[in-house]
Amino acid sequence: MTDIRSADPVVGTPPAGAGPEAGRAGRGAGLRAGAGAVLPAAGLLIALAAWWLIARLELIHPAALPPPGEVLTAFVDKPAQMLEHTWATLLEILIGFALSAVAGVLIGLSLASSRTVERMFTPLLVAVNAVPKITLGPLLVVALGWGQKPILTMVFLLCFFPIVLSTATGLTTTPADLAELVRSWNASRWQAFRKVRFPAALPQIFVGLKVAMPLAAIGAVIGEFQAGESGLGYVITQYAGIGDTATAWAAIMLVALVSILLYSALVLSERIALPWVRETTSSR
Repeated sequence: MTDIRSADPVVGTPPAGAGPEAGRAGRGAGLRAGAGAVLPAAGLLIALAAWWLIARLELIHPAALPPPGEVLTAFVDKPAQMLEHTWATLLEILIGFALSAVAGVLIGLSLASSRTVERMFTPLLVAVNAVPKITLGPLLVVALGWGQKPILTMVFLLCFFPIVLSTATGLTTTPADLAELVRSWNASRWQAFRKVRFPAALPQIFVGLKVAMPLAAIGAVIGEFQAGESGLGYVITQYAGIGDTATAWAAIMLVALVSILLYSALVLSERIALPWVRETTSSR
């Protein structure tokens, strides 16, 4: 009797999609996921090693750049105080960023909706953005006093322009095929905006938000330099002024950590809110 398996070469073969290509794709996805966690840690270790080497060889005076161990000790010696100031800076970053995001999107909508408004106010926005914000610090203190008001204003001034620009750009560069589809539907202006123009502009808007997020941390620290009564910028100025640069650097590292975490949260929010972007665009 003839063996069925030997007569029919199809029997016993793996199903479609389960061949070597599928296995390689699965392994590739696993490698990318592992690299996503390992590579940032490797980069951090390399940066710390370079910092330690620079401090060890005293290429920069220890008073300006203490070794990493001293910075860690400065944080361990006063964790409650450092975390309290970190919380103050975090609140200022989040509030200022939220205000600039709302205002930036609304201003971008206004510029994209009317060519007259765009021509009227774009030069003014560019001029405001061109002014070095640190020069406005003393004036903000005079106008608004000490505390959060001038700090939030500084965050707003640094953040809003990238959001305005990305929103206006996204709304005025709707893909031609989508615009033609809307016209074929005879959709109203509001329907076209809600169904096509705004969703198509969201990736560009998120670009502006991601550019603005680190600027929010910079604005908060600059504001605390000028008008702060708490916060990491306040810690930097106070401890650097008395020669305790290790504590000042500990505050700088916390600013960097807060910025990384907030930026990562924004990237994650983009992936959740816009899942189609990764599926319809090329990736490395």
